Amino acid sequence: MARIFVDLLSLTGKKGGMETYARELYTQLGALAPQHEYIGYFSKEGWELDRSWFPGEGIASGISGENRFAWAWGELRCGRAAAKAGADLLHSPMTLGPARTRMPAVISMHDMLYWSHPQYMSTPLYTQPVKVMERLAARNATRILTISEVSRAAIQQYLKVPGDRIDLVPLSGTPLDGVDRTRASENGPMVLATGNRRPHKNWPSLIRALPLIDPAERPRVVVTGSHGDDPLLEVVAETQMQDWVDLRSWVDTDEMRELYSTATVLAMPSFADGFSLPALEAMMAGLPVMMSDIPVYHEVVGDVALFIDPTDLDSIAAAMRTAATSPELMAQLTERGYERAAAFSWERTARGTLASFERALKGR
Repeated sequence: MARIFVDLLSLTGKKGGMETYARELYTQLGALAPQHEYIGYFSKEGWELDRSWFPGEGIASGISGENRFAWAWGELRCGRAAAKAGADLLHSPMTLGPARTRMPAVISMHDMLYWSHPQYMSTPLYTQPVKVMERLAARNATRILTISEVSRAAIQQYLKVPGDRIDLVPLSGTPLDGVDRTRASENGPMVLATGNRRPHKNWPSLIRALPLIDPAERPRVVVTGSHGDDPLLEVVAETQMQDWVDLRSWVDTDEMRELYSTATVLAMPSFADGFSLPALEAMMAGLPVMMSDIPVYHEVVGDVALFIDPTDLDSIAAAMRTAATSPELMAQLTERGYERAAAFSWERTARGTLASFERALKGR
């Protein structure tokens, strides 16, 4: 039995896929390895969320995961909190972790986008400190978990971590119950896009491609996931696509179920990524995907997608037109998507994670 301290200082309810990963992983770990003792070190915001998924005791750090300076200071001191709790192992599941620990540490690094694509991530004032924190956390880590071959190669390239210290454990998806794909396109063709407004997501190109499609074949576009003032409003006004684009904020489960039921295709025009939970979850629900022709997406969906060049508006427009006018092809992608998605499971993710924990503990 091991006492495992889990760094959840980044958990705020607004981090998307990384939070899904933490919740699903520890739900499975609690069932697969109940002999271990789990201690969750929660952010101020995370402490106020539902914590029933966590299989052990929780500690309220009082540290805000939304305040970058408080969070960074908390990460630096996280190792001390783990030592105080008598931990045998520290796991940081959300990319960043402490720079120093007295016990073995495992960190899950989902991508290296601050290194490989800094132009899409943030201002240099924020990007450089994140890169320093990633480098220090990787140097301290006994093992590094990552989720794709693309991310593993980037960790080796940018952080100079030897390959034998990196464990590749792909993610899975969380099926959305109650989706009724017999209703697909019932209100006309519709392209669904979900996610935050970070530049690497490339949502503006999705909107700018719409005027290239004849109105008789043009689908509607729904983009969910904004917080506060939506920067895509300017793009909609610029392209005069107000009648074709519906911008929504964070949607609840019932609204997402409705969108998954009636959409024609899920769009992922990103320039870069570390994996693609939205694509995997869409395939699990029977929703076809159109996505960028980049290596990491092929790791997730294989060839089961409409692939686009994210830098070419004509390519994006052609894929949307195909989705809107080719129901037989979309039905084929639905069936093949079910088969592809069946190869992934959170139990597999949890077993791979446990194996990494065991390697770290043996090395102490």
